[in-house]
Amino acid sequence: ELAKSLASTLFDSEKHMIRIDMSEYMEKHSVSRLIGAPPGYVGHDEGGQLTEAVRRNPYSVILLDEIEKAHSDVFNVLLQILEEGRLTDSKGREVDFKNTIIIMTSNIGSQILLENVKDAGVITDDTEKAVMNILNQYFKPEIIN
Repeated sequence: ELAKSLASTLFDSEKHMIRIDMSEYMEKHSVSRLIGAPPGYVGHDEGGQLTEAVRRNPYSVILLDEIEKAHSDVFNVLLQILEEGRLTDSKGREVDFKNTIIIMTSNIGSQILLENVKDAGVITDDTEKAVMNILNQYFKPEIIN
């Protein structure tokens, strides 16, 4: 709902939200679905799910749902977007992500939060540290920062 609200508020329409279910990117080869299949492979002329969506609609809110389920190679692609604000698709076109907002959701640490949240939704420092320790074990530091 946050992503839809942001898209609607910032870009005047919920249609500016791009939702990608990261559980569909668990395999090493699935990274090609994000940026497009390499030349000579089936689907090369279709482009990637993420790159085509942003190329066609550069002002977007991108929701990467359940990011923890993605293969580690997917994170390398995401790091390029986060660090440089651009990505080259399989056709050699540079796709500009500088006008996008990227939201990543994860269930990592949710059980600790549920068990330790105080009245009125207060999260103690110890609980926050425990969740951050789990996140740091799972994600590269560049993703956390």
